[in-house]
Amino acid sequence: MFAVRAIRNAFDADRPGIYEAMDIVVGRYEAIGRPLFTPTEPLDVGTLFAAVQALPVRPDAVEAVWDGDTDGWFVVLFAVTKDPQREFFLAQSRRGTDLRFFNERTPAWPEAEEADTVGRALAERLGVPFSFASPQTPDGDAPRWWDGRW
Repeated sequence: MFAVRAIRNAFDADRPGIYEAMDIVVGRYEAIGRPLFTPTEPLDVGTLFAAVQALPVRPDAVEAVWDGDTDGWFVVLFAVTKDPQREFFLAQSRRGTDLRFFNERTPAWPEAEEADTVGRALAERLGVPFSFASPQTPDGDAPRWWDGRW
């Protein structure tokens, strides 16, 4: 997004539109042989189950939480405990950048679908609840599992 803004701000007149600026950014990445985006590896229930088994405590739940950075939104899976409130990072799922917002349609959130499916399967295998307070829309302020408000 910073590159798109820089390209648009470089012109006083005949400023390129967002789509044209995005094309320039993608072209520059291709010219230097670097991918614009690399998605995370697919989530695997067996690998995550082994990670939970290695934790120092048994979790009370598995939780999916939205997070974001300068490239956009992604979903993090945590094993969580209620007392004391602790979270143990298990994995993250990122399938795209926020350039998806400039598509002609509302962006899909495949990382949310993946985290929901794999998180539910992991929770079932562990015999604990699964929580994802905002599976349809990124929300960094959604309530957490231990809040009991979802």
